[in-house]
Amino acid sequence: MFGPLVPVEWLRENLNDPGLVILDASQKDNKAGLTSEFENIQIAGARYFDLENDFSDKNSDLPNMLPSPGAFEQACQKLGINSQSKIVVYDSLGVYSSPRVWWMFKTMGHDEVAVLDGGLPAWVQEGGKVEPRQEKTFERGDFKAKHNLAGVKDKDDMINNLHTKTAVVLDARSYGRFSGEAPEPREGLPSGHIPGSVNLPFKKVLDGHHYRSKGELQQLFSELDTGDKPLIFSCGSGLTACITLLASEMVMENPKSVYDGSWTEWALAGHLPIERKNL
Repeated sequence: MFGPLVPVEWLRENLNDPGLVILDASQKDNKAGLTSEFENIQIAGARYFDLENDFSDKNSDLPNMLPSPGAFEQACQKLGINSQSKIVVYDSLGVYSSPRVWWMFKTMGHDEVAVLDGGLPAWVQEGGKVEPRQEKTFERGDFKAKHNLAGVKDKDDMINNLHTKTAVVLDARSYGRFSGEAPEPREGLPSGHIPGSVNLPFKKVLDGHHYRSKGELQQLFSELDTGDKPLIFSCGSGLTACITLLASEMVMENPKSVYDGSWTEWALAGHLPIERKNL
């Protein structure tokens, strides 16, 4: 089908495809402090993907944790998603929460999924049809989840990697949070990073509302000198990590995964090593 990213032009040309499902993954707020001018509209025909309430593990004290395959499957079926659906996901910030949804579907065994490059801002700018955001119900879909465990890392995996150094950990938070020089947005959480990890702020892979070109991304990742090692992407809560993961997917063949608990889990543990600048 398509790659991990599709342009507005592609979506306009395929808007009437009966097998296409458009998911709006916009969030009301975010820890990056970003705001959108498109709060109450959606792409015509879109379905709201409620990341916080319907597609996160409600049994976890950590934010944004991946739900169980069964819970993900049921929530997808409620949205009318089928196993054969072609999914395009976007958000109102351009590229922010939508890559997380892309990664979730890939992790649940659904490959026919892509992110709309530029998201809702690009769609509006190019004259795409919109409508007021609204509650909708759908005929129940037949989506089936097939969990790909290799795409998800937990705290034990990260502790093990401290010793083996098998994988390179790429942290998508800002340099200030990574270095320990800036506070974490979550109250009571220390800043710093997992020892040995490399900082790649998610904003570096973006150019405004869009991803940078493949050539620019190749240059950016080549400077990290990861070789062919597996890559584990981390951030504050596993969301912006997926922005950098998707960027790498376009230009790198390395095995890739996300540390789902990310810095929130690591720092809250209290007994795990933390590195900071000049510490």
